[in-house]
Amino acid sequence: MSQKRYSLRVLISAAIGSFALAAVFFHAPASAPVMATHTVPGAGRPLSFSAIARKAMPVVVNISTTLQKGSRSGAGAFGSLDPFEDFFNRFFGEAVPKETPQRSLGSGILISKEREILTNYHLVKNADLIKVKLSDQAEYEARVIGKDERTDLALIRIGKGAGNLPVARWGSSASLDVGDWVMAIGNPFGLELTVTAGIVSAKGRVIGAGPYDNFIQTDASINPGNSGGPLINMQGEVVGVNTAIFSQSGGNIGIGFAIPVELAKKIVDQLRKNGRVIRGWLGVKAQDVPSQLAASLGVARGSGVMAVVTDVAEKSPAAEAGIKPGDVILEFNGKPLPKSQDLPSLVADTPPGQKVTLRIAREKSERNITVHVGELPDEREPVSQAEGRETELGLRVQKVTPELSRRHGLSTTKGIMVLDVKPGSPADQAGIESGDVIREVNQRPVNTVRDFENSVRQSKKGDRLLLLVQRGENAVFFALKKKG
Repeated sequence: MSQKRYSLRVLISAAIGSFALAAVFFHAPASAPVMATHTVPGAGRPLSFSAIARKAMPVVVNISTTLQKGSRSGAGAFGSLDPFEDFFNRFFGEAVPKETPQRSLGSGILISKEREILTNYHLVKNADLIKVKLSDQAEYEARVIGKDERTDLALIRIGKGAGNLPVARWGSSASLDVGDWVMAIGNPFGLELTVTAGIVSAKGRVIGAGPYDNFIQTDASINPGNSGGPLINMQGEVVGVNTAIFSQSGGNIGIGFAIPVELAKKIVDQLRKNGRVIRGWLGVKAQDVPSQLAASLGVARGSGVMAVVTDVAEKSPAAEAGIKPGDVILEFNGKPLPKSQDLPSLVADTPPGQKVTLRIAREKSERNITVHVGELPDEREPVSQAEGRETELGLRVQKVTPELSRRHGLSTTKGIMVLDVKPGSPADQAGIESGDVIREVNQRPVNTVRDFENSVRQSKKGDRLLLLVQRGENAVFFALKKKG
């Protein structure tokens, strides 16, 4: 089954019918979880979540918002298509009138006696009015204390008239095991305080939501309106914030995702203090080093996980310290990297201004490089794309011109853009796609089509070529063989 033949929707559980698209491989829908018939010790009756639900339901709130008129640009952290407009387009065949105020229905978690509520950023983004309904049906207006788009979390607070409120108990997502029972509470499709149960299907899931992907996957039903609600363990503690599901039809298929509570707690602390999240920044992107790529880079594969630098932002702390694409990071501050995807979080957790030491491999030798950590800019780095000429690797390419750079939102005119890939060619077999921007061949910059052709021509037939490719916000190395 070809991955490209299927498009799987990532459904952000925000407004009724809030849908955002993501391309992922789709398998048959998972069946609903079957409750085990184990008995509670000494009770002589089937296992039940009722006691946990009774205690946890009062800390879950319903959130509705009225958005700014005309604020139709952009969606949450999981897609660029406006979810509310997509709902109307698919079900009514026409766009939402631009002057129509948007209302979203989602969930939130009461987390402090100061009437603070943790929810998803995409629920309150651009909101003119935020209303919170408690479990006793009392309704209050709320204001935003802080929000963080990169993790899709926000902290809001309701007025003093709310009185003494119940507060959620934090658990530990780190102590969760795959197979553990969990429960989700929220307001799916506007149906208030709905409880569903399932198990932890996986941990540390990366779904393309951003650089800090580290989701808990569960088959507990999560639907539109569950977004921002809690994922709860068997002790009645919050272990995650429900955020998204994978779905082709818009309904639940048993693949839902929650933000781990350890990450959520760190974000909440910063939102209380600063109203935003201050993160450390090096200005590098990296990928894991499989054995084939290690050989191309001339690095002896060790037992630890290594990360090869694929991109260094101009005038960034890493650039000023001399870090280059192709450098292999062996250690971060004296400790081996767990995985390359953990590097953004390690850097983000480092206070700006602090010095860190990177142990790197370059040109078959190791060295230490000291970097002064900067502060991550608010702006996200732009994406790449472009037009051109046939090459022997099965690519049609064109130089990235200033006009193309402006048209596609690029931060640079360096590199050449892939317009087309010939099926069955070495480039196609390696995974190169149209829209990719090739920046280096064998660790040498290519800024024109001639640069690219000369670099390819210098290699012998059967040689392995190492291409540094910009794809969307990511830079990735590809190794491919020149045909003999």
